[in-house]
Amino acid sequence: QVRLVESGGGSVRTGGSLRLSCSVSGNDLKINEMGWYRQPPGKQREFVAKIASEGATVYAEFVKGRFTISRDNAKNTVFLQMNNLKSEDTAVYYCFVENPRATTRDQYHIWGKGTLVTVSS
Repeated sequence: QVRLVESGGGSVRTGGSLRLSCSVSGNDLKINEMGWYRQPPGKQREFVAKIASEGATVYAEFVKGRFTISRDNAKNTVFLQMNNLKSEDTAVYYCFVENPRATTRDQYHIWGKGTLVTVSS
């Protein structure tokens, strides 16, 4: 069973930075896409960023220029460097990997349990 463990969350002030990590284990097949969603308080989960195995990246518009996603394939880990954090970035951040055995859309994501990021003024 694939397991994802996020770390690096915490509380920071507006303008501060955090680096999230997500370590993946238990995968017997190569992972293509890895990335992050977030769920602000009282809101639906929203896409943040993703990165393919070869390095191609996609970012949500609201994090462009502030967040950087990267991965270390040797360590089976994906990172999210978050700079110039705003109060609107407060959310539980969830790591995901593409399910290599997915056959339908609702099977595409394998999720971590999340890590809380709180940004205060």
